[in-house]
Amino acid sequence: MIKNIVFDMGKVLVGYDGMRVCEHFLQDPSDQQQVHTAVFVSPEWVQLDMGVIPEEQALAQMCSRLPERLRQPAALCMENWHRYCMWPIEGAGDVVREYKEKGYGIYLCSNASLRLLDCYRQVIPAIDCFDGVLFSAEVKCMKPQKEMYLHLFERFGLRPEECYFIDDQPLNIEGARNCGMDGFCHRGGSAATLKKALEKALGSF
Repeated sequence: MIKNIVFDMGKVLVGYDGMRVCEHFLQDPSDQQQVHTAVFVSPEWVQLDMGVIPEEQALAQMCSRLPERLRQPAALCMENWHRYCMWPIEGAGDVVREYKEKGYGIYLCSNASLRLLDCYRQVIPAIDCFDGVLFSAEVKCMKPQKEMYLHLFERFGLRPEECYFIDDQPLNIEGARNCGMDGFCHRGGSAATLKKALEKALGSF
């Protein structure tokens, strides 16, 4: 029997778009794209999510791929991305709260950098309903690595067969299933499709 719902963060509960901060600090679309690629589509961004590189080193390596004139704007984007690039998906908090009131344990398992430890309470909807939060950088591994899911189960005393996982990446769902936790790939990005998927899944258990 399913007793716990494990949510991913980005594009499940929280919208995310790295271009937003680039558009704020840069005027030219070509410059915006260059900085976005250097910062947010980079090996260093993945390393930050894994918690294996400090932000200062990551930024230096990101900027080394940019012309001199774009390095300061890139630093501003890096410093402020969490203020511009994430927002609660409308209605997602209501879905979380509904299932909490039904008696389910509510957990978060997300690939995210250590910076999120300082700001996630301002971003994740219905955060007061969560029984536990795990970010990849804390444990130096990422979904879909099995170690990420095992850390989740161990930290919060969860049995994988009693958990249902919602993520927007098929590989992450596959990784969860390989560890005994069933789930659903939520690609719609809306609270309505999230609720529909949960109703269908949990109604069958």
